[in-house]
This record gives sequence, C-alpha cells and structure tokens, in this order.
Amino acid sequence: MKILVTICRIFVGVLFIISGLIKLNDPLGFSYKLQEYFGADVLNLPFLEPYALGISVFVVVFEVVLGVFLLIGYKPKFTVWSLLGMIVFFTFLTFYSAYFDKVKDCGCFGDALKLTPWESFTKDVILLVLILILFFRIKHIKPLFNKLPTTIIALLSFIFCLWFGYHVLMHLPTVDFRAYKIGNNIEEQMIIPDDAQKPIVEYNWKFKINGEEKIITTNGSYPTVDGDYISVDSKVIDEGYVPPIQDFSIESDEEDMTQHFLAENKLMIIAMYDLTKAEKEGVAKLKAFSDKAIKKGWTVIGLTSSGGDAKAYIKSQYNFSFDFYLCDEKVIKTMVRANPGVLLLNKGTVKQKSHWNDIDDLEL
Repeated sequence: MKILVTICRIFVGVLFIISGLIKLNDPLGFSYKLQEYFGADVLNLPFLEPYALGISVFVVVFEVVLGVFLLIGYKPKFTVWSLLGMIVFFTFLTFYSAYFDKVKDCGCFGDALKLTPWESFTKDVILLVLILILFFRIKHIKPLFNKLPTTIIALLSFIFCLWFGYHVLMHLPTVDFRAYKIGNNIEEQMIIPDDAQKPIVEYNWKFKINGEEKIITTNGSYPTVDGDYISVDSKVIDEGYVPPIQDFSIESDEEDMTQHFLAENKLMIIAMYDLTKAEKEGVAKLKAFSDKAIKKGWTVIGLTSSGGDAKAYIKSQYNFSFDFYLCDEKVIKTMVRANPGVLLLNKGTVKQKSHWNDIDDLEL
C-alpha cells in the first residue's frame, strides 16, 4: 500500500504541476476558456464572466502549489482534501462539456495539448481514483524533509507562481503554443492538404413509409426510398483534419483584404479584440509608435471585432494614422494575449510579437 500511495502521489503531483504551469504560462487564455463555461449556453453563470481572469489565476496557482505540496508532503490533510475538491469540480465540468457537447476543449493543458471532452473526462476520472487512494491512505503521505525546509519550499513555490503569473500577464506567455507564434506563416497554417483526412458526417433521414416513421442513415447522399420526407439530422463522427488557423481574415466594409495584406513585406498589425476594453495606457502608446513605423516604411493596420462607431471614435480620439479592419474576436484573442498587442509580419510570417508594455523593444 505504501508503494501504491507513493506512485499515486508522484503521478498526481507531477501532473498537477505540469497542467498548472502550462495554464499559468497563459492565464489570460485560461480565463477565456472559463468565460466559455460561464456563458449562457453552458453553465449560465454570466455574473462570473467579469471575474474570469482572477478566478483563472487563483485556480492555476492553486493547482501548481497543490502539486508541489503533495510531492514534498506539506500539510497532507489540507493538500489531499483540496485535490479531491478540485478534481471533483473538474470532473463535473468535463462530463458536462462532453455529455452536452458544450465546450470542445476543456483547456486542461492550454494550447499545448488539445483533448476532446471525453478524453478530458476520462483523464479526470483516472485522477479522481488516484486521489481517492491518497485520501483513504493519507497516513502514508509523509514529508520528504524536516519542517523548516518543507515550509520554505512550499512558500517559494507559492511566491514563484504569483511572480510568474504576473510576469506573463504584463508581457506575453513565455512559451507560445498557438498557431500565431513567431516563425509561423499564417497562410500556411490555413491550408488543408489534398491528402488530409476528410470529415465523417452521419445523416439520419426521417421518412414516413407506409404510415410509419423510419430513420435511414447515410453518409450524406439523399436516400432512395418510397416515402414522405420529414426531416434530417446530422452528426459529426470525425472532424477529420482541421487546420491550425481557420477563421483569420482582414475585412474592410467593402471587401476581404486578407490576401492583400498578407502579401506585404512589412506589415504591422495592432490587435485590439474590443476597442472599448482596450487598456488606455497601452492605446496611448500606439500613436507615436505607429507613426514611427509608418515613417520607416511599415504598412500599419488595426484589427478589431468592434463596430464602425467604436473604430471611428478611437481613431479620432487618439489621432491614429492607420485604419482598423474587422476580424473575429476569438481569433484576435488567440493571435496575441494583450489588448492592445502588436505583430510584425513579413509576407504572412510572424516575425515579432509584443504586449503593449514592450512595444518599444520591437525592432523596426
């Protein structure tokens, strides 16, 4: 039993630390995932959406710290009870997402590893079993060191997590796992290869045949039956190949300008997913910086999901010399974890990326 508890202790502790650090590397991204869960079409808790970032930081810091506590044997009762409460909550969320098909990716490992809802639920069930073993055999969890060094390690882990979370929020994630990371070409990330796996969709056709309703299943073709058509439902069995970037676009009021701008040698994108929520200090820094870039031959554009009135207001308010174009909010949030943030592109390839705090470090 001691060996089993040790194995469970190491596995659970290491997994919580890895999962927590990946999310702590990008707490803003995890907060976007929490906003999905809090939305009206999932848990219907919209009053929690404004607090998503604070909840995100608390959860991921707590997750890493609990993993460290478990490994070093610091306060076993508190640690195991907390782990049990957290995994029960996560198991409920992943089951809800999987069963009701609400959230496609739980965000357990951020953008580093994508899991389907049922894969996430299975992972949480396994962790729940392992944590229950620790719960019922808590007496076998002993500190690795004496009281003083154990307490110091626990405190240092907590301080490190707080510092790291603050650092990436004030700058950008230390490791970028997204499709818009430096070095990636946006157009190439949107291509679907000719030999890519095709999606598998099942169609269930409902007909009235000889006075009885019957379901006929096909892969999409209209069934040849002698009866009256009633309705059809489709179900995705396998999504097939999904390109890393799907919905990126740069649109004016009149046309799609995506290909035009991605062909530019020196393109600066100033990304603000919501102009009304952009950090004013960051927006104020953009005027002098964008004018400097234009003088050095850069094509500068703004990218936002906000409407025409918001675009016109912010342009006149700050006297910007560039125009704003339309893009999906979720895409902009994925491009750069800052509002505003800046990307420098060469023929569609991301060369540099920056939080508004660090725009002076960009090399023009």
